[in-house]
Amino acid sequence: QVQLVESGGGLVQPGGSLRLSCAASGIIFSIYTMGWYRQAPGKQRELVTTITSGGSTNYADSVKDRFTISRDNAKNTMYLQMNNLKPEDTAVYYCNARFNIVNHWGQGTQVTVSS
Repeated sequence: QVQLVESGGGLVQPGGSLRLSCAASGIIFSIYTMGWYRQAPGKQRELVTTITSGGSTNYADSVKDRFTISRDNAKNTMYLQMNNLKPEDTAVYYCNARFNIVNHWGQGTQVTVSS
């Protein structure tokens, strides 16, 4: 059974930092492209960042130079370091694992940026 479990969300003030984690089980983690998506209230889910099995990364323009994605294949875990957070980063953040046509999603973790 495939499981993607996000953790690390919470409430943070503008300018603050959070580190999200996504622990995967039931998949051959190292071959999957992993990614973070987010969905704000009333908006569609959007891509934040991805990292391929080879370590290549891609970022949405809105998070470039503030967010960093990484993965530890030995721990079957992906991370998202979020710095200089802004109120517009408030959303539910979802972990995604993709290999060819196979797609898996986590349950999401809430990130709220507010003073």
